[in-house]
Amino acid sequence: MTVGPPKYVVVDIETTGIEPTSHYITEIGAVKIVEGQVVDQYSQLINPQVQISEQITRITGIDNGMVTNAPTFDQVIASFIDFLEDFPIIGHNVLFDYSFLKYHCQQSGFAFERNGIDTLAIAKTCLPTIQSRSLTYLIKYFDIQREKAHRAYHDALATYELYEILKRSFQENNSLLFSEKPLHWRPKKSSPITPRQKEYLKALIKKHKVFEDIEVNYLTKSEASRYIDRIRFLKGC
Repeated sequence: MTVGPPKYVVVDIETTGIEPTSHYITEIGAVKIVEGQVVDQYSQLINPQVQISEQITRITGIDNGMVTNAPTFDQVIASFIDFLEDFPIIGHNVLFDYSFLKYHCQQSGFAFERNGIDTLAIAKTCLPTIQSRSLTYLIKYFDIQREKAHRAYHDALATYELYEILKRSFQENNSLLFSEKPLHWRPKKSSPITPRQKEYLKALIKKHKVFEDIEVNYLTKSEASRYIDRIRFLKGC
């Protein structure tokens, strides 16, 4: 018995941190699958318009120089949505990727509602006794080849191979795990801007004469953080 969608897109992103509302996407990678075979691919570095920390560079291999001339998220998202078509998305801990894409799509004026499947959830159920269910561990466990760890396209391609292995091995007795479901994510309840943020942001705006039309007093904590990061990136301070 075959379960799971005959067409899907495996998606992986790299980011400047772990919180969608205050961090940014630096790379999107994806592979489009039809009847188990790769039919198209997508790989795009993205300029987050903030500094990438040394810690994140150590993890992803993506540094500030690599994204200097890359397009912004606003400039690529329409073409990426076209690439996705109406296919469900698959990812390892897919809600992480989905949360970033959904939030930043909303910020760019695009709706992003998708069905999806999580290979991490499959592994947790079907492989309860193994040491780890991280993508890196599972790749080694199943002897999947990956050219570059923590680079979006290569992680997406490895996740596709992982999903197909898991499907062949476990789908018969776990059909619901391999069936697409609506993905749901909502941002955490926002906190108001802190007095320290307010003072610092107002000083930056006054000094550099940018974002002078925003109502600083009514920003949330995460919105204020985003504006501070943007000004520091643009003005090098």
